[in-house]
Amino acid sequence: MQSDPSPFGIRGFLIDAPEYGSLRSRRDGAIIVENGRVAEIGDYDDLRKRQRAAPVRWTDREAVAVFPGLIDCHTHLPQYSAVARGESQLLPWLRENIFPVEREFTGPRAREEAPLFFHELARNGTTTAMVYAAIYEDSCDVGFEAAEQSGLRVILGKMMMDLGSYGQLQPKKILSVSLIESERLCRKWHGADNGRLEYAFSPRFAVTCSEKLMRSAAELAQRFNAYLQTHLAENQEEIEKVHNLHMSARDYTDVYEKCGLLTPKTMLGHCIHLSAREIDAIAAAQSSIAHCPTSNLFLGSGLLKLDQLLKAGLAIGLGSDVAAGPELNMWQVMRGALDVQKARNMLEPNLQRLRPSEAFHLATSGGARALGKSAIIGSLDVGKEADLIVVDLAALLPYGKQGRSFDDLTPEDILALCIYRGGPHANLETYVRGKCVYCAPEPTARA
Repeated sequence: MQSDPSPFGIRGFLIDAPEYGSLRSRRDGAIIVENGRVAEIGDYDDLRKRQRAAPVRWTDREAVAVFPGLIDCHTHLPQYSAVARGESQLLPWLRENIFPVEREFTGPRAREEAPLFFHELARNGTTTAMVYAAIYEDSCDVGFEAAEQSGLRVILGKMMMDLGSYGQLQPKKILSVSLIESERLCRKWHGADNGRLEYAFSPRFAVTCSEKLMRSAAELAQRFNAYLQTHLAENQEEIEKVHNLHMSARDYTDVYEKCGLLTPKTMLGHCIHLSAREIDAIAAAQSSIAHCPTSNLFLGSGLLKLDQLLKAGLAIGLGSDVAAGPELNMWQVMRGALDVQKARNMLEPNLQRLRPSEAFHLATSGGARALGKSAIIGSLDVGKEADLIVVDLAALLPYGKQGRSFDDLTPEDILALCIYRGGPHANLETYVRGKCVYCAPEPTARA
């Protein structure tokens, strides 16, 4: 990981979406980064000529776009090796494909895979991720160690389950051990590296968690001012199972309300099948939602009514949700978000389609808002921490540099190319707090 305290500048086509529904751009723009923050933004020629006390080291490439770092609000560290596996719906898919993989994610396996996972995030242009580990303390601890070394901004938590758990603990001990281990991990890692690493208490969902575990997780999160993350209303069979387990609750969301899990620092994954009452309750609690479209399509879980959630004022980010989501590429998650709303539009012709600029907002500024980090990341603004990615436009165009000119591409054109053709092959550099945490290898010269 490269780090340079001296100011440096990046030239490129600057594009961000600080407001939902619109793009902000500079065709031949530049960003100057100093002490980990965006110090100046403007036209390249103007910034290049400006006199400064310290010289600026410039990165000046042909035909690149510079975006805010991508934000993944929901993903699973132990599951990445199992992507694209299984064709069943949520609950049987978990039992048959995921619990066996998570059960083995401890010891040497966790230590081997965790660094690879965070490298993949950086390679894909993700600068911030909210992540679940397995139920084992060591799986989370080595995950934090790998996240620390990666330089990424990571919110991570040990998976908490005490009903139908895949662990080897005796049932009567699972609850107390899970709470003790989660608290110990939070004390060790929450706020590490000046807040770059944070802890999320992580009860999986109401199917695998007792009320006592959920209440205790909420109390611990409040005590340490940490995050909470869980899953909600992803699948109809899941909802029916929760109803049978908690028959006194008004609905699925009410289970979490009664346990204190709905807070301004709570991230709720999926939220596909919510009633109007549930949406209002989540909005009143100022909890956030991680929309995981590629996962929802892969498992056939349903089509999110995004318009209803936005109308209620909810903070919404996007999540890759591997391994139900087939990849860590957030550009493809944005594409999935567009596809979901297009599918809804086929059934509801009067429904307005999601636009690329809006999907991009959810993956940047929207994700920052959902995580309570709008003041420091999510857009290209002076004073914000320099979480940036640099994308090679030639890698996205048909025929590359031999094809059409870059000069006539609009910001909307470039964004559409990224969403429909983008990925790690086009990602040149990833920066977090001004440090380069990923740099694409130079292409090998042909003999």
